[in-house]
Amino acid sequence: MNFFKRCKNGILHIEEISLNTIAKLIGTPCYVYSKNAIINQFIIYQQALKNYPHIICYAIKTNSNLAILNMLSKLGSGFDIVSGGELERVLMAGCDPSKIVFSGVAKRADEIIQALNVNIKCFNVESCSELQRINNIAKSIGKTAKISIRVNPNIDPKTHPYISTGLKDNKFGIPIKQAPLIYAYAKTLNFIKIIGINCHIGSQITNFSPILNTIDHLIELISILKNKQNIKIQHINLGGGLGVDYFNLYPPPIKLYIKKILNKLNNKETVNIPLIIEPGRSIAADAGILLTRIEYIKINEKKKFAIIDAGMNDIIRPSLYNAWQNIDQVDIRIHNDKGFIRKKAYYDIVGPICESSDFVGKSRLLSITEGDYLAIRSAGAYGFVMASNYNTRIRPSEIMVEENEIYLIRKKELLKKLLYYEQF
Repeated sequence: MNFFKRCKNGILHIEEISLNTIAKLIGTPCYVYSKNAIINQFIIYQQALKNYPHIICYAIKTNSNLAILNMLSKLGSGFDIVSGGELERVLMAGCDPSKIVFSGVAKRADEIIQALNVNIKCFNVESCSELQRINNIAKSIGKTAKISIRVNPNIDPKTHPYISTGLKDNKFGIPIKQAPLIYAYAKTLNFIKIIGINCHIGSQITNFSPILNTIDHLIELISILKNKQNIKIQHINLGGGLGVDYFNLYPPPIKLYIKKILNKLNNKETVNIPLIIEPGRSIAADAGILLTRIEYIKINEKKKFAIIDAGMNDIIRPSLYNAWQNIDQVDIRIHNDKGFIRKKAYYDIVGPICESSDFVGKSRLLSITEGDYLAIRSAGAYGFVMASNYNTRIRPSEIMVEENEIYLIRKKELLKKLLYYEQF
C-alpha cells in the first residue's frame, strides 16, 4: 500500500503522525484511523473473555473497510453481518465463515442462498416468516440452516430512540413471550437446526442495568426451552451496543462490562454455554477522526459559522441523531497573520450541503480562521460507512496510521466513476 514517512509538523497527532501533515499530503476531507487503537480495543475484549468459551463477532456495519476487516480477522475475530454485500466483504477480507452470524430483518432469498453456500455459523432469525423462508430455501438446495432466534425483551437501553432495538415498538426480534412457540415450530422444520438464542437491545449503552435485565429474561427463556421443550441452546448471543464517551457520557470499561455479564451467566441454566458478542462502536469509534478544512468564516447578527469542506454526506450522525462529537483544532496557532493574539469565540461548525441540518457541531469554543484544519473525533464508527454522494459529492479517502507510517486504505472517489452508471 502507499505510505508516507512521518513528519512532525503540527500539534495534534494520531500515534506519531501529524494530522496537519496528513491533511496537506492527502487532502480533506479524509478519515484517519489508528491501527493500534483498533487492535488494542479488540484485545481488551479477548482478554476479558479468555477464560470463557466465546466468539467475538465484530459488527461490520460500524466500519466495513476491508483493511480493518482483514486486520481483525487475523486477530481471530468473527463478524456480524446484515447483508449479502457485507458477507462478500468479510469473505474477501479472509474471515472464517464458521465465525459469521447473519443478522437483519429483511434477508433476501439470494442472500440466504449465498450464506448457506459458504456455511456460515448461523442466521439470527427475526420473524416466523423468515424462519419459513430459510427452511424452504435450505430444502431447495439440500442444506441445513443453523439458526439462532432473536428475541425482543421489551427493555429500554436508555439510549437514542433511533438506535434502540429492544423495545416492543422496534422492528427487531420476536417478542420474548412468543419465543417458546417459535422455537417449538422451528424444531419441527426438517432443514433447520436450532443452535442459539440472540438478543441485541440497542447501541450506545452506557450503564449495566439494561443488559443485565436482558440476561435475566434470557435465562428464564433458556430454562423453559431446556426443561419444557427439550431444546438445548448451544450459544447465547448478546449482540453489541457498549457505548463510547462522545460527550459527558461514561460507559463502563470493557473488562468490567464483560465481567458483569459473565457473573450473571454463571448459574445452573447458562454456565459454560458459549457466548457470542457483537461489538462495533466500542472497538472502532475512538480509533478514528474525520479531518476537515475550514473554507470560510461567516458572521451574521446572531451567529458565527465555520464552514468546512466536510458535510452531512461525509458524516451524518450529528444531522441524523443530533449526535455530539468533539471537534479539535489540528494546528493551534496563538497569533493571527498580523501578529495579534487570536480570540476564542463560539462557532457553529457547518458543511457545504444545501440543508439547514448540515452541521457537525454547534456552539463550539474555538480560536480559528479560514484555512485551519479541524479533527472531528470519535468518527471511526458510523462515519464513512454511512457516507453518501448527496449533492453529487465524492466520498472521502480513508487512511490508516501505524506508528510512523500512513497507509491509503481507500482512495477518494472519482467524479467520472460516480457518473458512470447513469445514462440518458
